[in-house]
Amino acid sequence: MGDVVFRVLAAVAATFALSALPAAPAWADDDGPEKLFTFKDRDITESSGLAVSPTHANVYYTHNDSSAAPVFYAVGGDGRTKATFHLRGAQARDWEAMAASRDPATGQGTLWFADIGDNLDGAWPDVSIYKVTEPRTLKDATLPATRYRFRYAGGGRNAEGIMINPRTGRLYVVSKEFSGSVYAAPKKLSTTKVNVLRRVAAAPIMATDAAYAPDGSSYVIRTYFSATLFRPSGETLARVTMPELRQAESIAYTADGKALLVGSEGPNSPVYRVPLPQRAQATRTPTPKPVAAEESARPSDTTDGGGLSAKDVLIWLAAAAGATGVITFIARRTR
Repeated sequence: MGDVVFRVLAAVAATFALSALPAAPAWADDDGPEKLFTFKDRDITESSGLAVSPTHANVYYTHNDSSAAPVFYAVGGDGRTKATFHLRGAQARDWEAMAASRDPATGQGTLWFADIGDNLDGAWPDVSIYKVTEPRTLKDATLPATRYRFRYAGGGRNAEGIMINPRTGRLYVVSKEFSGSVYAAPKKLSTTKVNVLRRVAAAPIMATDAAYAPDGSSYVIRTYFSATLFRPSGETLARVTMPELRQAESIAYTADGKALLVGSEGPNSPVYRVPLPQRAQATRTPTPKPVAAEESARPSDTTDGGGLSAKDVLIWLAAAAGATGVITFIARRTR
């Protein structure tokens, strides 16, 4: 019962605070969002992660949220499922995000699935991210998964976003908090010990997903209402208004880097293509570099976390204070 009450209170607080935030401006130099497809598979009820296949044309991957099996789906451009894949050696405590990358040496695609949801912000001693070699054939199968365990250097966090820098292969986790952060994984991941995630940048309030551009020139972090693009240094590049969705959860770049794909939870949920302003489009083919080169191009601790102004911060603080009052009132009534 206590866990249920906490989830309700957290949802009330998040809704109250988020409702006070100003919407990001729409861009005048694009054609507007376009519905790409709708998931038609009855088993895809809580699409929480989204990624474009690195090797299969017009194929997209997704998975369900919590209370699901370690399963993901390959979906075609018509929204129909081409194959369902089960992961061997994996659990699905609270899958919240996924990412896709390509091995620069072999060209082989790699998929990453993040079991990083933690609505109690530290209930789990560690969280897990699974690495899977992208299947060459799109037909139902069970695939082996490599598990990496993580903990945050500053204590437990709730998170719903991961991203892979295509130039370096480095993994990042983005927390979902009122004061969110980007955390960098170690350059080399270990399967025998817990890997430590260290804060390297601020993130927008209540981030629900993140993704790196296919050329590594930028990354995007989305919230329930908008998406903010950053340069690898952490500098804000642009803000993009998102289409209205039932529960905005997922984001990815298109293969050409000229638009974003955004999805939502819920049965028969849609995926939209949102064009990027010209100045924010990816234009270069990534040149693989040693992972050590990441140090000079990683998100900076001085990033502004999505271009929030002083006014935005004051509005958020007022909303958060109001939400705290609501929580206190409900908590006393439910003792």
